[in-house]
Amino acid sequence: MEIGPILRAMTRNKLGVVLIALQIAFTMTVMINAIFIINERNRLMARPSGMEEANLFHVSSIGFGDDFNEQIVTADDLAMIRQLPGVINASETNAIPVSSSGSSTGVRLVNDESQPSVGTAIYRSDEHILDTMNLELIAGENFTATDMRYRSESGATLAEKTIITRALAENLFPDVAINDVVGETLFMPGGTSIQITGIVERLQAPWPTSSLIERSMIVPEQFLDGNSLYLVRTEPGERDRVMSEIEELLIAQNDSRVLRGLSSLTETRADTYRLDSAMSSVLWVIIITLVFITCMGIVGLAVFGINRRRKQIGTRRALGATRFEILRHFMLENFLITSVGVVVGAALTIGFSIVLTTNFDMPAMAWYYTPLGMLSLLLIGQLAVLGPSRGAARIEPAMATRSV
Repeated sequence: MEIGPILRAMTRNKLGVVLIALQIAFTMTVMINAIFIINERNRLMARPSGMEEANLFHVSSIGFGDDFNEQIVTADDLAMIRQLPGVINASETNAIPVSSSGSSTGVRLVNDESQPSVGTAIYRSDEHILDTMNLELIAGENFTATDMRYRSESGATLAEKTIITRALAENLFPDVAINDVVGETLFMPGGTSIQITGIVERLQAPWPTSSLIERSMIVPEQFLDGNSLYLVRTEPGERDRVMSEIEELLIAQNDSRVLRGLSSLTETRADTYRLDSAMSSVLWVIIITLVFITCMGIVGLAVFGINRRRKQIGTRRALGATRFEILRHFMLENFLITSVGVVVGAALTIGFSIVLTTNFDMPAMAWYYTPLGMLSLLLIGQLAVLGPSRGAARIEPAMATRSV
């Protein structure tokens, strides 16, 4: 075997071998943890909101003037929007899922403020909201027009009914079947009681990084503060056309207001996750850069070692060594160096992952990331050294008779 000569050759260039092994270990640590972070971000960004996002858009109407009656204007606006060709339904709401802006509250099963509450996002809307968002009602029933409540003062909700998500229902009633949750009573801050009349499969909260992302409730209520947020669902392919028409139509409907924030849900999601997307791009650049630098280091070490041993290689060729044996020698030498690097890198990777999990609220890394990273770096090392090794294999036996 060639292990003995390879190890002796490596000891004659200890510094170069150690530096390359450490570089491989550092690259592996950064690469694996960065890929894990990228995959985790992509998983979070891909979570369904529960809505038919591709056909939804929203716009805010801000009224002004003493004679501006928000309740009447909102009703007229929604009636007009729902009659537009290409529109399926529309609702007024206080918040948009995955928009980073909304309201939250706490709910309890008992009317006791000293007891802990369960946090949840709260959406205030009308009986059209399930159809507007295209939510899946899995138990109970929708609101009716008579359930709507209107208020202009802040404080406890006036609504008497609520529709909650499956996640909130399971959190509040872990041992109760979903259908049996319907009819239960919740208590909100201030002691207000509210009855669960329906449960939807999913409706995300407005804040993507919040721990209550899947816990939401809808109440049939409108807060009259002069700012109406309209959410519109269109037929497939009609969203952009309706969006281009809506501003002129709403201004013509009532000129005592300004419109702002006209945006599709697709654009809203992209804006909300812009930093996450940018982070993923930056991490990919770092990964590619580190892998490239590591490959160049491997190539440089291999070329340096080959140039120092050209006469030795020629002698081996003259003594009968085949080109394949020379190629195998340098490939095996690189494999040993890379193996040391990936073993050290595996330890660093696990340690760094523990730091991320402990201090940055990251989930634990799956077990297969480290072995896959080790195999990847071993393969990259072999590919990087292949070119110099083939060059060494082409050295002729006559090189043994030349002076170095």
